[in-house]
Amino acid sequence: MPVYIVTFFMLFILLILSILYAVTVGSADLSVKQVYDIILYELFRLGDPELLASGAVHDIVWVIRLPRIMLGVGVGMGLAVVGVVMQAIVKNPLADPYILGISSGASLGATLSILLGVGVFRATSVGFGAFVGAMTVSFAVIAIANIGGRITSIKLVLTGVALSSMCSAISNFIVYVADDRDRFMTVSFWLMGSLAGAQWEQDGIILLVVICATLFFLTQSRMLNLMLFGDETAITLGRNLKRYRQVYLVIASLVIGFVVYASGTIGFVGLIIPHFVRGFFGVDHKKLIPLSALCGSVFLVWADIVSRTIRPNTEVPIGVLISLVGSPIFIMLMIRKTYSFGGGKS
Repeated sequence: MPVYIVTFFMLFILLILSILYAVTVGSADLSVKQVYDIILYELFRLGDPELLASGAVHDIVWVIRLPRIMLGVGVGMGLAVVGVVMQAIVKNPLADPYILGISSGASLGATLSILLGVGVFRATSVGFGAFVGAMTVSFAVIAIANIGGRITSIKLVLTGVALSSMCSAISNFIVYVADDRDRFMTVSFWLMGSLAGAQWEQDGIILLVVICATLFFLTQSRMLNLMLFGDETAITLGRNLKRYRQVYLVIASLVIGFVVYASGTIGFVGLIIPHFVRGFFGVDHKKLIPLSALCGSVFLVWADIVSRTIRPNTEVPIGVLISLVGSPIFIMLMIRKTYSFGGGKS
């Protein structure tokens, strides 16, 4: 059996085991039996309803812990897959939604929706605002980097950093001038990243969007591989990459919009995970996308475990925690220049 297939199933099993372990961890001291009895009851109606259908223990397991874990699965998968796609689109293995400013754009869109009351239905308007912000920044990065000649890795990174800073500055200014403490606390959630607001209905939407996008990009693996060779090679093969880039950017922005809407700004997952998987399995997107999806889910589930347990009775924002890990890795890759798509170094 090929190593790729074995690795895929091992990662899938690791994800299941990670979920099963994560639901037993938290500030409330619950036994493993209590946790799994409630899960078995909710899934298969096994056990006594009077003991398992309600109560504090039921709510901790089924209403708080498990929804946030499943949200972590969806968010981790979405960020990792979008990272893979963005790196192919811009031909830069150091690109990801956070570094290129797309996450900040989504966060700005969500901030505008929350503090300025855009839209009739709050949840819908926030999600739409995040999507519009992500898509606007993603196209702006490509357009600005094209000014004055051919796109380069340095221009893309600098453009992304500049737009990310601008979006963050606008978000902070809006928060500063808005005299509403409740909405200020809500915006703080977007800026630091957290899975604490997870709900089952929300999880279903996020997982549906992310899985559908992942399957779509998997069907586009050959075109994503072609993007690594550049536009000149694609033209000789009768392919216009510009149209595909636009479609991929819209779908990637949709995923980031939903992810930011659900979890706030979480950076560097789209950088760390694809780079790690590419180091073992190469640049073929037929392998890279599914493996990155599973690795991203496992990574974020464990990051959430650490964020909930690193300090007793206190949750460290998961976006802050991952940035503390991701920033040094990004700097190390830049200094060592060991990043590549399998050919020459970028």
